[in-house]
Amino acid sequence: MRSLRWYSKFSLKKKPAVVPSTQTSPQTIGPARTRFAPSPTGFLHLGSLRTALYNYLLAKSTGGQFLVRLEDTDRQRLVPGAEQNIYDSLSWCGLKADESPVVGGPYGPYRQSDRMAIYKEYADKLIASGHAYRCDCSKDRLNALRESAMKLKPPTTVTYDRKCLHDHVETGGVVRFKSPDEYEPFTDKVHGDLNLQPQYNYQDRRYDDFVILKSDGMPTYHFANVVDDHLMKITHVIRGEEWLPSTPKHIALYRAFGWEPPQFVHIPLLTSLADKKLSKRQGDIGVMSFRDKGVLPEALVNFVALFGWSPHRDTPGLSVEESMTLEDIVSKFSLENLTRGNAKVNDSKLYYFNKHHLAENIKNPEKLASLVEDYQRLTNNKYPEEWVTKLIKYAGPSVSSINDIESQHPYLFKPVDYNAAQKPPANAEDILALLNSSSDFKKSVNELAKQGFAKKDIFQSARFALSGGVSGLAIPLVIELIGQDEYHARLSAALNYLKC
Repeated sequence: MRSLRWYSKFSLKKKPAVVPSTQTSPQTIGPARTRFAPSPTGFLHLGSLRTALYNYLLAKSTGGQFLVRLEDTDRQRLVPGAEQNIYDSLSWCGLKADESPVVGGPYGPYRQSDRMAIYKEYADKLIASGHAYRCDCSKDRLNALRESAMKLKPPTTVTYDRKCLHDHVETGGVVRFKSPDEYEPFTDKVHGDLNLQPQYNYQDRRYDDFVILKSDGMPTYHFANVVDDHLMKITHVIRGEEWLPSTPKHIALYRAFGWEPPQFVHIPLLTSLADKKLSKRQGDIGVMSFRDKGVLPEALVNFVALFGWSPHRDTPGLSVEESMTLEDIVSKFSLENLTRGNAKVNDSKLYYFNKHHLAENIKNPEKLASLVEDYQRLTNNKYPEEWVTKLIKYAGPSVSSINDIESQHPYLFKPVDYNAAQKPPANAEDILALLNSSSDFKKSVNELAKQGFAKKDIFQSARFALSGGVSGLAIPLVIELIGQDEYHARLSAALNYLKC
């Protein structure tokens, strides 16, 4: 979170990190109308996915609506392909917006660059009501004000001296909001009651008159955000806690228009296990890159949902089942169970969830077909579809990701290196010779058992020949996947190795 050290008044009404609920229903509020408002200045990452997910969960758990709005007014920083990546990432994770006048598209139609006339109209209303004014100060003058403000004792981060307000600038320049003398305290659903005020130097008074409309007519984030949320009837704003210091500004804008602010929910930072903030450069990975790693959307959503939220515990102190589908999470989600501390990202938990959801998806014919399609894509259609279906069905439940099948079961894809294999039983040569004399593995096992061979030795010998001793798949399934010809070829190769 941005440091709060520049705020001279900061009070926090403390509450427990998680507030236990006695409600049988997960939500105690009416239908929520939420939005996810990304900026296409980069691809969608974990932190943004978590914000989108919580907005989606609140809307769906209360019978409300979830909207997507593209905040694309910073034209200099737009990244080619970022907008489509945002849509693709949300769609892959199952987070579909409720309003889509765009034919054939699940997202939109809200794009700030299409709404410029709206922002000008509302900026003009603030000017007319005396809550905003034009400013044509040069960059050099503004820089000088900023530098002088930092040299004051105490220093202040609010720097403007309201010269243009007194000069009554009529045209051109930027539009500034005339900030109140004191910002209104507010209540955050996670952090409680807050009173955030800028640190002023009263001997050289400056003002927090932030820009709402740039000289090129583009709105700033603060202004467009408030106008759009009001016009779109947003009831709850869920966003990262780095936006806490900006919230008083937003509430002041709502009051200047005579509008009621939405409820604010500021969720904690994502950090590494070393408690360092995740960023796009440090651990905050692009959502679609997880797909290429074999991570399932169900697992990623399950993983991300627990970054600052936990399901309600019917009995305090007892653990709850954390492996959940998106539908499960919607049914259990509640603002009351959001946590306030930083959320640590642990990849091992992701792959724990992935293994669970992979095994569940394999049981579903439609989802199994999707897994086959993903595997075919990852391997450039190298293997027949029928064989891949069997491969995932048999080997999938023993791995954490379909990407791990080849590394954990290499014998299914290439001959066995007996020099690197586990040592077989002492009687392996006799066992393999009898197995190789028949094409019926089960019948051969029974025959060997009748001859006095221990079943443990039989299976260890067969596994040595077929997989180099790697376990995880039943031997009949290995034989089905490699085929009868390869089965006998490996028995022969293992026999020759043991005779050498």
